[in-house]
Amino acid sequence: MADNKQKPQILHTELVAESRLFKVESLHLKFSNGVERVYERMRNSGRGAVMLVPMLDDHTILLIREYSAGTHSYELGFPKGLIDPGENAMEAGNRELMEEIGYGAKQLTPLKQVSLAPGYFGSRMDILLAQDLYPEQREGDEPEPLDVVPWPLDQIDQLMARPDFSEARSICGLFLLQDWLNKKE
Repeated sequence: MADNKQKPQILHTELVAESRLFKVESLHLKFSNGVERVYERMRNSGRGAVMLVPMLDDHTILLIREYSAGTHSYELGFPKGLIDPGENAMEAGNRELMEEIGYGAKQLTPLKQVSLAPGYFGSRMDILLAQDLYPEQREGDEPEPLDVVPWPLDQIDQLMARPDFSEARSICGLFLLQDWLNKKE
């Protein structure tokens, strides 16, 4: 399917709110049919992010349980973090693994680059499969130690049924892993 739509023209942007972590800007747009609208979006920091789907062995994935301020709850999910200046996705992924689960990976395989709510966010996240793990711990920026939770691949249905495994990015990572495993067979 060819993409022949013309993007709207950005007539004006304005920073409307800013916090320590986020910058919100308004975009005054003019569409190809002449309609004008104002949209708001989070300004992209340009750094990107990574999420790792770590496989401890052929039958076990590793999850983390960490506090999520947005839901004020502890959630199960995959290790993730921002790409630091000067790093690529692979380097950031290995660093995040060491900081969050105490392992490095000898093999990192890109599964997919995804966006989060593209109507509001311009950032992208690289989802990487981490295999051939080896113990290595680095100090991270988490305020408390994260719980590392090994999960058997033959109990994915039970994981999906858990109310504390609800983050869309982690669910996406799990489906990407299943697709990768099916193609490998």
